[in-house]
Amino acid sequence: MASNESLTELGFGNFGCSHYRRRCKIRTPCCDEIFDCRHCHNESKNSMDVDSLNRHDLPRHELKRIICSLCETEQDIGFLFLPIRFSNTINCGVCMGKYFCSKCKFFDDDVSKKQYHCNECGICRAAGEENFFHCNKCGCCYSKLMKDSHSCVERAMHHNCPVCFEFLFDTTKDITVLHCGHTIHLECVKEMQRHSQYACRVCSKSYCDMSRVWKKLDQEVASTPMPQVYLNKMVWILCNDCGESSEVHFHIVTYKCLNCNSYNTKQTHGGSTSCSSMISDMVLLANDYYKIS
Repeated sequence: MASNESLTELGFGNFGCSHYRRRCKIRTPCCDEIFDCRHCHNESKNSMDVDSLNRHDLPRHELKRIICSLCETEQDIGFLFLPIRFSNTINCGVCMGKYFCSKCKFFDDDVSKKQYHCNECGICRAAGEENFFHCNKCGCCYSKLMKDSHSCVERAMHHNCPVCFEFLFDTTKDITVLHCGHTIHLECVKEMQRHSQYACRVCSKSYCDMSRVWKKLDQEVASTPMPQVYLNKMVWILCNDCGESSEVHFHIVTYKCLNCNSYNTKQTHGGSTSCSSMISDMVLLANDYYKIS
């Protein structure tokens, strides 16, 4: 009989998929098929090759059967809840995952992720329990560095990413929280930056310091005098950053909020709409001066 230590290491690192390294596969209760993990199942069953009526996800808590990757023994995952067995196969005794959560029915050999189960979220998180806190209003875990500074948004992660439309709450990709409190994939934010988009896709607030861009726009407005006939023309604007409305002089380039000095504004009434493309052109010019961290 192999020792407990050797069973823990037997086959370690040699099995798994692009999502997890582990020594077991799953039999899905929804379609009775075998996959490396639920993400592999979801990617397969939601591809463009599958009829839209048959596309579906596997709820993690409905998993019932697992298969050892070494001896191919299939067993009820409920057997692993017994205090002595933990995450070992009933046949060969091999450890199927150094990290095992009986609540999520989740296995993972890569414990460097520092996985932990959050009872409030109801799922396993990564990067160390000591580094995170659960915000009850937002309904998700955030870094402790944000505990006293983040803007609460009810159920902040219980929606799709506003760029790629992947559900954020249980995504395996990195997530960032914008100053406005809305959440988005970190890679999607970087993609927005590459296209000179610096406003939240949900609320339109600037998600970074735009002061250098506003200074360039100040210069552009100052160097573009309006004809005499428009000098006294007034329009109303709404600021996307502070939410205040202002009555300002009409200008063909853009409008500046009188409350916070932001140019992230839109005309609400009082004349023809200004040329918004001018703002985009100025943001492109400002990219040489400003890089988001």
